Amino acid sequence: MNLKHLKQLDRDDFLNLLGLESKSSTAGWMAGTLGTFGVGLLVGAGIGLILAPKPGRELRGDIRGRFRNGADDISDAVQGLTGRNSHSAATASNSKTT
Repeated sequence: MNLKHLKQLDRDDFLNLLGLESKSSTAGWMAGTLGTFGVGLLVGAGIGLILAPKPGRELRGDIRGRFRNGADDISDAVQGLTGRNSHSAATASNSKTT
C-alpha cells in the first residue's frame, strides 16, 4: 500500500486497517428510534382521523370537548389525591398520639 492509497481511505477503512471499527452513539440511536416512533404516531393518528365514523366538524368538537374536560378531570384527580394524602396523614398522626 502506498501513500496514494492512504489518501483515498475514509475513516472506516482506516479503522479497519488498525483492527478497529466505529461505534454508533446511544444518543444517535435513540434519536433515530424516537424519530421513527414520532412519524409512526403521526401517520397512525392521521389514518385514525380519516377513518373516523363521524364527520370532521363533530369529531373536532368532540376532541375540543375532551381537551377542555381533561384539564378539569386532571385537577379533580389531583385534588382527590391530595385530599386523601392529607386525610391519611391526619389519621396516622392521631393514631400515634393515642
